Amino acid sequence: MVNIFEVNETNKMIEHENLDVRTITLGISLLDCISPDLEALNANIKNKILGAAKNLVAVGREIEGEYGIPIVNKRISVTPIALIGGAACKEPKDFVTIAKTLDECAKTVGVNFIGGYSALVSKHMTKADRLLIESIPEALAVTDRVCSSICLGSTRTGINMDAVRLMGTIIKQAAEHTKDNDSLGCAKLVVFCNAPDDNPFMAGAFHGVTEGDFVINVGVSGPGVVKHALEECRDSDFEILCETIKKTAFKITRVGQLVAREASRRLNVPFGIVDLSLAPTPAVGDSVADILKEIGLEHPGAPGTTAALALLNDQVKKGGVMASSYVGGLSGAFIPVSEDQGMIEAVEAGALTLEKLEAMTCVCSVGLDMIAVPGDTSEETISGIIADEMALGMVNAKTTAVRLIPAYGKKVGDRVEFGGLLGSAPVMPVNTFGCERFVNRGGRIPAPIHSFKN
Repeated sequence: MVNIFEVNETNKMIEHENLDVRTITLGISLLDCISPDLEALNANIKNKILGAAKNLVAVGREIEGEYGIPIVNKRISVTPIALIGGAACKEPKDFVTIAKTLDECAKTVGVNFIGGYSALVSKHMTKADRLLIESIPEALAVTDRVCSSICLGSTRTGINMDAVRLMGTIIKQAAEHTKDNDSLGCAKLVVFCNAPDDNPFMAGAFHGVTEGDFVINVGVSGPGVVKHALEECRDSDFEILCETIKKTAFKITRVGQLVAREASRRLNVPFGIVDLSLAPTPAVGDSVADILKEIGLEHPGAPGTTAALALLNDQVKKGGVMASSYVGGLSGAFIPVSEDQGMIEAVEAGALTLEKLEAMTCVCSVGLDMIAVPGDTSEETISGIIADEMALGMVNAKTTAVRLIPAYGKKVGDRVEFGGLLGSAPVMPVNTFGCERFVNRGGRIPAPIHSFKN
């Protein structure tokens, strides 16, 4: 049982070390909203979300006030819309109307993002899946709070290379549709391998089909807390280093457990999981890169970076699972470039390249996240980068993702500015050698041999 005394122990973390609950995410099933009539479908979706989430923001503020725990974001995730809109949507613009409904609901209840404008196409695409995917560039351009995610592969099914190739085109179109805002649409679009059903973090959150009608998932973050703890054992050996990270992760997760239980009770919604992810922000002192430097690297990207990140990710998970019976989502270290001032500095110093980031994603919790690349990067190159990341996830049986921003009109050395949690990023170079013949083959890369575990 989590109690206020455990929270009091973390007061210093909250006040001085940037500990926060990054998000309370209310998952809502829209399966009972399905209708062959588009107008009725949108009305059903609106009524379901507004009814379920009307008190979400107020409850979050109540918990903040009573316990002194910052809750940065209140969010909603919904059932993948490709599953909900298939009967009513006959062309991409029909799906765009649903995106507008979701955006209106998010603004009405006061959440900052709503996720689930999604399709699960790891094996094949239905007609509805393709229509939703084709609608994404316009949908993200005409909405402010809608996030989109597409699952392109899994360890059990392999990689849907037709969808990978299509997403190269879609990401480029999304960049062009939002070119007047540094291609912001791409910052709200992520592609996954092995996407989890219970992820509370955007842009990848959706309400999985194995979930119930409603669920509360909480994401906790505390890179500054971990860094501060490591400052106390700067010259210690690896055993003490690992124990320090585990103990700190335990305390952070207990805070998330308290908030999740309280939100669940007050909203009368089942508690799902706590996601303990060291998710950075652009704020100074809230950086995963700074943790890696405290471990002993001059900059992320230096030799030893992958080993240090593997150590960090593993110890965070070990500490988290001791603190809660329901740790889920992604739970580990995130390495988004634009959202981490230390990562930005490493790129600008020449220490961190796209290839090194790809190697780091083998051992972190997500993948190539919030990385700006030149606006003239080809669709095929983007598809090739996605395919590489999907392969890492498929073979290693882990979640990997890609959120690339081919910044329209920008070149290497320029900068994109998104503001808020999305931050800013230097435009990074990409390998310009071609992969057209590879990504245009079509079909599916088969699942690896170790996927057959029945």
